[in-house]
Amino acid sequence: MTERVAVIGVGHLGQHHARIYTELPDAQLVGVADSDIERARFIGEHLGVPAYGSLEELIRRKSPDAISVVVPTSQHYEIAKTALEAGIHVLVEKPVTVKPSEAGELLDIADRKNLVLQVGHIERFNSAIRYISGITCRPVYLDARRTAPFTPRINDVGVVLDLMIHDIDIVMSLVPSKITKIAATGACVFTEHEDIADVHITFEDGTLAHILTSRCAQKKCRQLEVVERERQITVNYELQTVQISRCVNNPEGQVEIRETPVFPKSEPLKLELADFVRCVREHRPPVVGGGDGKKALEVAVEILRQIHEANSQEVNFPAAV
Repeated sequence: MTERVAVIGVGHLGQHHARIYTELPDAQLVGVADSDIERARFIGEHLGVPAYGSLEELIRRKSPDAISVVVPTSQHYEIAKTALEAGIHVLVEKPVTVKPSEAGELLDIADRKNLVLQVGHIERFNSAIRYISGITCRPVYLDARRTAPFTPRINDVGVVLDLMIHDIDIVMSLVPSKITKIAATGACVFTEHEDIADVHITFEDGTLAHILTSRCAQKKCRQLEVVERERQITVNYELQTVQISRCVNNPEGQVEIRETPVFPKSEPLKLELADFVRCVREHRPPVVGGGDGKKALEVAVEILRQIHEANSQEVNFPAAV
């Protein structure tokens, strides 16, 4: 059975959603839509599908079974709600919405109509993360670093909702415990939103996590370290590699042993969209459902609250002697 799919929002990321749908054997791309109709037509002509200027027109003309929502974050709620109310399964890019209450409403609609609501936390489909998710056992400390040079392409949100939310979701997926404390700081550098954010998270079981995100760096870094009692796991998101380090004792003292596991690698977005289509076809919950997206958003909102509150207070330090 082939699912009829469509994409609303065909900018930098949305164009890849549309492309990949044409490559999936269980999906048929029936149309694309964008408020920039010329952009929609350009992508539509390239992929051989009709283009529309609004989601409503796309639904009326093509009646898709499922849709990817790849519009600016501020529009996620309204667009996803319109699609769900029309009985259409939805994959909405991260963050799921701007407010947790909006995410909760989308969850209620999806539950009421028995529809799939998946959130585009693409790093869950990174081959390296998929690998360590099967081997990680009781982390005691996690360190996530996601830095890159500044680009003006993303200017409607800061790094917390744009980048850090990836690591919030990953950390929460690897630690089976409730968060008890969040301590966050951040700063605006190039935009009116936070361009650097540094967060420490404490979990109920004692696990600690540190997440540093910046779009002010001179080089790109996307790395996760998971420290367990007897080993350390290092993930390179870009290369999709894993290194496992452990110390063993021998007659000459401690020796570090490093392993580099070999596992299949694939395009994360393609795995994500293939999972979405399978969930629609098989009527099963997605790997990253609306509930996961809402939980990550709730943490992100608290981080933003702390950053904004700290930055709104003037601190007068005593003059140097």
